[in-house]
Amino acid sequence: MDFPYCFQGNLPSWRTAADPAVIVYKGEYWLFATKSKGYWRSKDCLHWTLVTQTGLPIDNDAPAVLEIGGKLYWTAIDAGIYTTNDPGREEWRLVSDATRSPGDPDLFQDDDGRVYLYSGCSDTGPIEGQEIDPNNGFKPLTDRKGLFKGNIASHGAEIPAEPTDAPPYKTSGAWIEGPWMTKHDGKYYLQYSAPGTELKTYNDSVYVSDYPLGPFKYAPYSPFSFKPTGFATGVGHSTTFQDLGGRYWRISSMTISMRHKFERRLGMFPTWFTHDGQIVCNTYLGDYPQYAPGVVKDISKGNSPGWMLLTYKKKATASSTLDAHPIGDAFDEDIRTWWSAKTGNADEWMQVDLGKICRIDAAQINFADEGATQLGRLQDGYGYKLDVSTNGKSWTTIVERSTDKRDAPHDYAQLDKPVKARYARITNTHMPAGAKFSISGLRLFGSGLSRAPQEASGAQVTRDATDNRQATISWNAVNEADGYIVRYGVAKDKLFSNYQVYDANMLRIHTLNIGVSYYFTVDTINDSGVTKGSSVAQG
Repeated sequence: MDFPYCFQGNLPSWRTAADPAVIVYKGEYWLFATKSKGYWRSKDCLHWTLVTQTGLPIDNDAPAVLEIGGKLYWTAIDAGIYTTNDPGREEWRLVSDATRSPGDPDLFQDDDGRVYLYSGCSDTGPIEGQEIDPNNGFKPLTDRKGLFKGNIASHGAEIPAEPTDAPPYKTSGAWIEGPWMTKHDGKYYLQYSAPGTELKTYNDSVYVSDYPLGPFKYAPYSPFSFKPTGFATGVGHSTTFQDLGGRYWRISSMTISMRHKFERRLGMFPTWFTHDGQIVCNTYLGDYPQYAPGVVKDISKGNSPGWMLLTYKKKATASSTLDAHPIGDAFDEDIRTWWSAKTGNADEWMQVDLGKICRIDAAQINFADEGATQLGRLQDGYGYKLDVSTNGKSWTTIVERSTDKRDAPHDYAQLDKPVKARYARITNTHMPAGAKFSISGLRLFGSGLSRAPQEASGAQVTRDATDNRQATISWNAVNEADGYIVRYGVAKDKLFSNYQVYDANMLRIHTLNIGVSYYFTVDTINDSGVTKGSSVAQG
């Protein structure tokens, strides 16, 4: 998300926001997140205004928020419960110190008015739940009840490992955390996160019950919120909320975790329920441009304008380069690597050759803050301009931030009208926070004005005979493809999980569930489109 993340830690400093909670209240979206020195309000989920007048213990982690009777109620780890009926202007006040959550909390009110507190954040303990009394200071009406624990032996999504890690895998150490309850069609969906916030495999799975405190049954299609590959990865510790039109969305913690394991970002993804009650979070090319909430009426049919990435592994030059951060790191589709100039001086620049004339609809400039010395919230912004050219000689400015500086470390600029160009050049005019001019991704989106790649053929799946959580998928390479997307799921018409694959026609995964049969297909992608796989392999 294009969002002013707050600086943290010792030097060199790093930015974060995580553990988000979103609620619609009085016609606006309200967003609360860990380590943010305040919270935000928005009318469209695009433009957010910071609110700092709180009265809250705002530095407590993992906020949760609930509306009861026209008032907002807020809590966090080891905090009481606070309330206000005007979060934009009025100070919050403490209404209960009787119930404090030792782990990540979630407040949930059922249709009958009864209120429940869910909590959990442990590599050994369970997700817990209890009923609390909103009419008597939120005092407990029941003891905390263990609802479920981690089960690494059966659930591959709980293995504490990166996507590329090879076996043998750990048999313990998964953090089971971030509970969130959603009620849909009379069923209770208790979502939780695993295996760790610093991992690309950080995800949300779900247990389902007919009752708010169980018994709960693990959903075999879990994890339902999963993005282990792509530019930005990890989608755990999330809120499931409904937009102003009643459509479901999820806002999640995403990982960078290079300068510190808690270096994180936020991502938002369309979500829905199938006719038979499966919850789906669509992360397919989820770090490409997406329509904002309210634009697409049926988000289950897609939420993308169809703009493709134009800059993957394209040739580039720069005014200067630090040896530890080469220029290719700005075009490798990995937020964990970045190019850096030697200074943060004005007129440092970087230029990329797209290799042909392309149509550019949008740009995302992801700044890396190399060597930043800022602590706390930044009152400054990035100054730069983005120019394009058809011949590398005559240039036209398409994004001008030289005077309109914004604190936008992941600045997204959508053009009023698309332009055609082969070259793009970004020039620094001001770098805030004492940082060098550094970029983890100069990402241009649009069309390569060619054909989408041919369909992949020859897909084969082999489940590991000794560890059914693992599988190997292979297929025939397609010359004109920039990459592939392996989609899979528990039915041929429910291939909702995915991995992106570059520079290979084979994928090994370890995130399947024991005793569950899966179906797989392979899509091909390039700068001009996506070709969906039509053949499905079972494994």
